[in-house]
Amino acid sequence: MDTRRETARRLLSQFAARTAATAARPARRYLWTDAFAACTWLGLARATGDAGDSERALRLVEEVHEVLGRHRGDDGRAGWISGLDDARGRTHPTAGGLRIGKPLAERRAAEPFDERLEWERDGQYFHYLTKWMHALDQVARATGQALFNRWARELALAAHRGFTWTPRPGAAPRMYWKMSIDLSRPRGASLGQHDPLDGLVTCLQLQATTATAAPRLDAAIADFAAMVDPRHLATGDPLGIGGLLFDAFRLVQIGASAGPHAELVAPLLDASLAGLQDYARAGELARAPGQRLAFRELGLAIGLACLDRDEWQDTAPALRDARRQVSAYAPLRTAITSFWCQPQHQLAASWREHADINEVMLAASLAPEGFLVLPPPRAA
Repeated sequence: MDTRRETARRLLSQFAARTAATAARPARRYLWTDAFAACTWLGLARATGDAGDSERALRLVEEVHEVLGRHRGDDGRAGWISGLDDARGRTHPTAGGLRIGKPLAERRAAEPFDERLEWERDGQYFHYLTKWMHALDQVARATGQALFNRWARELALAAHRGFTWTPRPGAAPRMYWKMSIDLSRPRGASLGQHDPLDGLVTCLQLQATTATAAPRLDAAIADFAAMVDPRHLATGDPLGIGGLLFDAFRLVQIGASAGPHAELVAPLLDASLAGLQDYARAGELARAPGQRLAFRELGLAIGLACLDRDEWQDTAPALRDARRQVSAYAPLRTAITSFWCQPQHQLAASWREHADINEVMLAASLAPEGFLVLPPPRAA
């Protein structure tokens, strides 16, 4: 375990050296990657007692807000994307959401849609915002500082306000997958398959951390719950399967497996099992490194790491049985992490082109507690 943690720390150090701000090179921030990095540093600090890891996580939070909470340097706009003045923006850095951090500027209103280019254009992704809400909440739990939970809640409210819509009065709510930087225009009409689920579970987590704190997220929880269809959660995408396992485990940890959303945990495990069966049959793990996307596989490895946690022992027998069935695929975790730890596999173009996210996801898969485990909130 010490070797895995040291490897994780080394990978995070390499990532930080490449992406941190210097006098000659601006910070390169990317919200998804930064969320996993912050959580992994917190987990390392909890496991080893190294205060330096906590400091790195806190410094990263500040950098993310300063960079992704503001307009891009090549944008005609300036300041906080929320529109707040500088002083209030620093107090509420997530009130307008956070940019993805993509290399290209967002598509202007008059520009035609190009699906290939859109993947490289900036904006806001809902599923990236939920990961940052989770990271902020982990900081709140680790430090006892409710401010970070409040920032996560303000981000949840901004995301709910910006991404959800109703086609007509009284109709069921819907969601956009991607929005413009200022949350004024959708950048893609489709709905992310697991976005409502991630929104629901994350908002439940935030309220479980400080049950009486403001702002409340009840309206967002109700809308996200209305959009979740347990019958259509299965996916053969490894990153998506890992996300389903993560959401199921979070529900167990916050006690929701015995509450009003108890009915969700079993379908999440069932969907994970169906996805794992399809994924195993597809034989993707037998392909050459250049034909594989490491960060997607490592997302599955992180999700699989929750299956041997003791928290499952307090669930109902039916859930423990469902978890045991999914655990038949737990060896995939070692197969994936071992493969991508080998230096020769990291020479593949598919690894080098996505070095930041690949290294951070590998670090999180080697030391997953910081991302997966919700420690009891600590008093400040």
